[in-house]
Amino acid sequence: MTTIKAEIRQGKNENQYLRDNGMIPAVFYGPKQENTSIKISEKDFLKTYSEAGESTIVTLNDGKEDHDVLIHDVQFHAVSGRPIHVDFYVIEKGKKVEVEVPIEFEGTAPAEKNLGGMLVKVMHELPITAMPKDLPQHIVVNIESLVDFDSQIKASDIKLPEGVELDIEDPDAVVALMQEPKEEEETETEEFNPDAVQVEEKGKKEEKTDADNSENKE
Repeated sequence: MTTIKAEIRQGKNENQYLRDNGMIPAVFYGPKQENTSIKISEKDFLKTYSEAGESTIVTLNDGKEDHDVLIHDVQFHAVSGRPIHVDFYVIEKGKKVEVEVPIEFEGTAPAEKNLGGMLVKVMHELPITAMPKDLPQHIVVNIESLVDFDSQIKASDIKLPEGVELDIEDPDAVVALMQEPKEEEETETEEFNPDAVQVEEKGKKEEKTDADNSENKE
């Protein structure tokens, strides 16, 4: 299990100082754990976050003891994209955990391949309940059942790993569907006709000649 080392943080006024020096202000809490302010290495956190995401148990060491935690919430800077604050949720051993797990779509939809349809991913995360040891890092959804534009994949259609339960109010919530391709409006274009141009030019020359002759007669 991946371990993140942390140090207890005493005040809030040092937050910007921490960020400027490669650290992230953070907090951990849980049903039986009071809110505790800490600071962690930005470099170490990003490595762990890329590997574990928000649905894998990691070990948080606060300098005194280890805690089994989930990366519950990460705030990112709007411009730089760097993490500026992290919440860790301390889980209770022997109790199920409610999390939202990323969905990974696999396969090729017949409606996309044969009918030119467009895959619409309505949901990107799936709420589940499981024991900490059974938490998956992601949920795989196969889209090969989308055979036409009436086909849909609902939350209740997804095959979940053993020990994992769907935790959603509406089991019929749509996860993915196929959309008909948009028809492009055809714009009528006139074909270039060189003969028409020659006739037009000839007509203009004749008009000019007639006009010149009229002036000479006057």
